[in-house]
Amino acid sequence: MSYENWKTQAQDFPVIDVRHLQGNFFPGLKQKATGLEVGEGFTVIQTFEPHPLYAAMEALGFEHHTEQTGPAEFHVSFCRVEKKDGGEDTPFKPLALLNYPMIDEELGRIAADFWSLTWQSEKRTLPYETRLLLSLANAVGAGRMRQATRELVKAYTCGVESAALDDVFELLAWNQGIGYFSSEIGPSTLFQAYKLIKQQEKQRGRSGPRFARCSERNLERKTLRSPSYDGAADICHSSFLKMAHVLLSVEHILQSNA
Repeated sequence: MSYENWKTQAQDFPVIDVRHLQGNFFPGLKQKATGLEVGEGFTVIQTFEPHPLYAAMEALGFEHHTEQTGPAEFHVSFCRVEKKDGGEDTPFKPLALLNYPMIDEELGRIAADFWSLTWQSEKRTLPYETRLLLSLANAVGAGRMRQATRELVKAYTCGVESAALDDVFELLAWNQGIGYFSSEIGPSTLFQAYKLIKQQEKQRGRSGPRFARCSERNLERKTLRSPSYDGAADICHSSFLKMAHVLLSVEHILQSNA
């Protein structure tokens, strides 16, 4: 379905102006979105184009149409075209970027555009999977284990084999030092997610998922396939994503109580 198919009813969608809201407005927006039927929707007004919101709403079964009505005013209409839960994918989307407008509206616009340029631009030379691993390593170096865990999950979901993850962790031990690896990386949710991957593969007797080329735009639409895939069946990866969701939630709680 395209915007032309729901353009008429979009004129009657309720309008949600989030330009001056404080904090992360997405939980309330998601609650409203999950209660809508196919064909229903709403229009969000923001001071910048909210790129991270697109993927989050797509995971719930929404299409969007964006119009810039002023230098710092964007109207984004969302219409539900199918019923999708989208709940387990939410932690892997950069919704925290939507917090920046409470600091400064221009900063919010710059942050969202910077993310889009970094992760969605077709001008990037390095493969998406390689950039995820680089982001993982940088996050560890900066002490951001929650971000590193998210990048690991996304990289594995996009087809990076566990053997490649072995190399990454070996390099982390080399560059960060045995002491830091033992006290900080070993007990982290990052390493717990890595161990979960290894354990699941050992149980299934396989060395990693296989995907077509992946990107930030189509990450949620990928399906795990076995190395000898013959069209008979796909391997569902929802259990892994749910466990990763738990790991990230625990990390968030630990950081909040620190």
